[in-house]
Amino acid sequence: MSAQLNSRERFVRTLTGQFVDRVPFMRMFGSANYALPSWLSERPNLPVYMDRLLMFEGANRGWAVFPAEFKLCGMPPDVLVREEGDIHIYRNGIGEVRTWVRDKDYHSGVLEYAMKDRNDWDRIRPYVVTDVEKRIPKDYKELAEFYKNRDYPLQLTCGGVYGFIRKLAGDEGLGYLFYDDPELVTEIITAYIDVCLELWERLCDKVEFDLIECWEDMAYKCGCLISPAHYMQFLAPQYRRIRSFADAHHIPIVLVDSDGNTDKLAELMYAQGVNAMYPFEVLAGCDPKALREKLPFMGGIGGLDKDCMSRGKKEMDRELEKAEMLIKLGRFIPGPDHMVLSNVCFDNYRYFMGRLREIILTTKP
Repeated sequence: MSAQLNSRERFVRTLTGQFVDRVPFMRMFGSANYALPSWLSERPNLPVYMDRLLMFEGANRGWAVFPAEFKLCGMPPDVLVREEGDIHIYRNGIGEVRTWVRDKDYHSGVLEYAMKDRNDWDRIRPYVVTDVEKRIPKDYKELAEFYKNRDYPLQLTCGGVYGFIRKLAGDEGLGYLFYDDPELVTEIITAYIDVCLELWERLCDKVEFDLIECWEDMAYKCGCLISPAHYMQFLAPQYRRIRSFADAHHIPIVLVDSDGNTDKLAELMYAQGVNAMYPFEVLAGCDPKALREKLPFMGGIGGLDKDCMSRGKKEMDRELEKAEMLIKLGRFIPGPDHMVLSNVCFDNYRYFMGRLREIILTTKP
């Protein structure tokens, strides 16, 4: 192949195991030019030029997101309930109560989830099962033209199968619902995936997509938050529908985003047609090498411990030694396993990303 590949081609070819000259160099976490607030005291205009300075490839975090409404649609605005010092407490349009703290690593937390039973679902349902046209931006035709000749990947979004209902009920509440009202769980996730499929169908009419990304966050350091039996009962049928849609519309990648140790979860996902996962968190014990050997057609993104950037160049260099190995596995794009926290200074982030770029540019898969 004589012509140089672009970021879109490198992304798709890498994750699907095709010939590629090198893997793409992408920021992976944070949107375009995103900078931590703690970095702005010395570089107040960093959000203007950061991506160009660090020479990230692609768009947004490397792959762009089509700006349709993939979540709850048409909700009334949030209401401020009270303030407790720096903490603001809000109630949203479906009854969820959460905290908000400005300029903190973990700035928001849920105090009370909106859905506990079928009565709550009846109240929430109109914001899920909506006229799909309300979810499509009014300038859809202009966006379709804008994306036509792009050189970066573009995703369709799914708010998750587990992930969607988890945000309504919480992990603990959902755990009870699996046993107390499994029919309700199936009804909710089926209704949401129905909406996604209808919306995606409309968007695919004029736009060519490279991936469907599903946000799940359904694992922790000891593994998946639900049992294999519950995965097969509730999630597997929906992932088969997602894979079928992807195949029918020539979308090569179904990518799942889940923190925690996803080694066992990846096997379940793989069997239902998911062919890429990220971010393979190091401190959770993820083993990308073993997983790639076990699942030969599963791609991966991430796999490098972000926390090393808080510990200096020696630790960063040691962690970056893994990058070449990850590339050599095939179907893997190395990068940080999450967005860094405020204990990482910009100079360290810049050093890590600069060294990673050098490795990517000089390592052939």
